Amino acid sequence: MKLSGKSIQRFQNFIFSWWAYHKRDLPWRHTRDPHKILVSEMMLQQTQVARVLPKYDEFLFFFPDVFALAAASRAKVLRVWKGMGYNRRALFLRRAAEQIVKDYHGEFPESEKELIKLPGVGTYTARALLVFAYGEDVALVDTNIRQIITHFFFKDKLQKESVIQDTANQLLPAGKSWEWHQALMDYGALALERVSQKKSIPFKNSNRFYRGRIMDLLREKNYQEPRLLVHLTEIYNKPQYFFKKILSGLARDGLLARNHGRVTLPD
Repeated sequence: MKLSGKSIQRFQNFIFSWWAYHKRDLPWRHTRDPHKILVSEMMLQQTQVARVLPKYDEFLFFFPDVFALAAASRAKVLRVWKGMGYNRRALFLRRAAEQIVKDYHGEFPESEKELIKLPGVGTYTARALLVFAYGEDVALVDTNIRQIITHFFFKDKLQKESVIQDTANQLLPAGKSWEWHQALMDYGALALERVSQKKSIPFKNSNRFYRGRIMDLLREKNYQEPRLLVHLTEIYNKPQYFFKKILSGLARDGLLARNHGRVTLPD
């Protein structure tokens, strides 16, 4: 859909006018360091800002740059990550740091083509680095921005990704990519009413809940696997085979290690 210049200008003015009075002061908005931007972007995936705020500074205290992160053990990174959930993101961050140190001598690449080669970095995260670290004029589309565009330009009717991206490209104000995307994200988080049409199962019935509880136990101490299984069945009243499957999944994801019957965080 081709937008008129007038409709583009009107929408840009609306968003920037709203943002002038409602912008959030977030710590990752005070830096252009790509390492700190990547940490914030990985933390914010599927996680509310309120949960990220205290962990962001803590994580950077322990791992202020890619060299510190790449040199850290997986166990230490996972312990610092406690409370964030989606623990694989922590390992992706560490692996990305390792790759940046090994392949780029600690300097972040500055092209989308190279950035998406980093572990855990997809198209959106690569473009977020280009915008928030390097100030490039690239149009981002995340869940919030997709909902904003769908609401204002398509009367809340779902559209193909290519249509949303094309609309986002047209709306991008030249030279103001950083400000534009911060404004859109604030508007999406604070002002746009969103109604999910999906019925999700309660979190406490999900595998992710039990994966998180097991990781929290391992952050505190190591276990003999039979004792860990007994402990879990006593707490949650589920059969051992249920937890064996979850332990196997965590091991496949590199989030725990099994060694001579002992279950630990990975080295």
